[in-house]
Amino acid sequence: MTTSSSPTGASKRYVIAADLGTTSAKTLVIDRDGRVLASHSIEYPLHTPSPDRAEQDPLEIFAAAVRGIGEVLRKSGAAGSEVLCVSFSSAMHSLIAVDRDVTPLTPCITWADNRAVAYADILKRELGGHRIYRNTGTPIHPMSPLLKLMWFQQHEPELVSRTYKYVGIKEFVFAKLFGRFVIDHSLASATGLFNLRALDWDEEALRVANISREQLSTPVSTTHIEQGLAPAYAAETGLPADTPFVVGASDGVLANLGGGAFEPGVYSVTIGTSGAVRGTVREPLTDPEGRLFCYALKEDFWVIGGAINNGGIMFRWVRDQLATQEAEEGRRRGMDPYDYLTELASQVAPGSDGLIFHPLLAGERAPYWNANARGMFFGLSLFHEKKHMIRAVLEGVMYRIHSVMQALEDVGGPTKEIRASGGFARSPFWLNMMADVLGSTVTVPPSIESSGLGAAQLGLLAMGEIRDFTSIRQWVHGGERYEPNPANTAVYRELTEIYMQVYKQLKEPFDAIAAYQKKHVNGGSGK
Repeated sequence: MTTSSSPTGASKRYVIAADLGTTSAKTLVIDRDGRVLASHSIEYPLHTPSPDRAEQDPLEIFAAAVRGIGEVLRKSGAAGSEVLCVSFSSAMHSLIAVDRDVTPLTPCITWADNRAVAYADILKRELGGHRIYRNTGTPIHPMSPLLKLMWFQQHEPELVSRTYKYVGIKEFVFAKLFGRFVIDHSLASATGLFNLRALDWDEEALRVANISREQLSTPVSTTHIEQGLAPAYAAETGLPADTPFVVGASDGVLANLGGGAFEPGVYSVTIGTSGAVRGTVREPLTDPEGRLFCYALKEDFWVIGGAINNGGIMFRWVRDQLATQEAEEGRRRGMDPYDYLTELASQVAPGSDGLIFHPLLAGERAPYWNANARGMFFGLSLFHEKKHMIRAVLEGVMYRIHSVMQALEDVGGPTKEIRASGGFARSPFWLNMMADVLGSTVTVPPSIESSGLGAAQLGLLAMGEIRDFTSIRQWVHGGERYEPNPANTAVYRELTEIYMQVYKQLKEPFDAIAAYQKKHVNGGSGK
């Protein structure tokens, strides 16, 4: 590993990586050679009170972050005095209204929230949406905080009048810990409000959102450091009060870094709750068709790609809604329910005997950015059994990844290799399926904790311990390789064509059923 002369000394042997995800706060203790000494995860619920809302309790996430740091440090056996820094990763696109005391006035509104869907059409048609996308790199979609702010201005004027700042979940955590509102360039570039080339808030986007820059956090580099933990938080985490906290970046760009996917043609695929396909470029780059995002990691390191709403959350849906009896059978056999469901799916031939699932239960993002899209089975017949449906759901997620990969190749060039990360990368079944569907080699680094490893690398850079990111190559060297089966790839190529034909013919029905659900399900979504 390339290092500079360190002012901290050899006693500072570890970095704590804290990843604030959609369903859990995960913390890791990582040594200077990239070894994960310990990990700890604390889950929290995603509340969906109506079909178009997806919210969380920001105080619950804050508590999980603080407790997770203390728990993982105790698990590792390391002393707080041996921690060089804590470096953060975070899910994107969240929005919380807070008062001057950092008291939340709203839930944490997540990327999966679709209440602002109508404003996407308004922005595209009437307010220069494509120009704002080209300036900010954030596709026009209700996930974007810009769209959420437009919704608040129209539907919650009393709340708007009481709001001091609009922040994301990581900003909220840092403001609670240190009393200062800062947002890193990476998360700022995912708000729809941040100019990629100026690295500052975009004046046109601010006018559309009807807010001032004073109502947002101060943009800072992803290597920005805060210090000065309050005694109570120092005691709970087990860290000295002066431990540096590196603001870090978004989970997406850090997954690319931590997976070693930062060369031309090497693309990262991450599937956790949601999913994403990403590549790296050296300067801001947007798609003329508006299909892809462009987010910052550093001034000379940008990540382009597309995210899908429906990743691993589809497997959870299968477990909880479609295959509860099978999941329980797996538990009785002493197996993880997901492993048992995968075993059932493996009994079905690739292509699920012509059963296709569109995994659009939470609307969809890339490459078509259609919040009104809805899920369906297509081709279902009396011949099909539940195991076909389980496999079809998993294949459907891969079809979604395939469609994003095609758009990314249009902009970033052909695929040489795919680096896999996220929870799905623990499953050889899914990895083989991905190689077959995409027709490309898939590699899995020795550790699938790519966002955490990326956060640790960024922490070392912020502390002056390394000069660049080249040492990540040693961290992710080796791992498993999965090669596509040509016969399976041919099956999937035929079915992905059918999949896309069905999707393209359902634009108007999607809009109609989404409008019906908004009006009638659970009494409608209110405002």
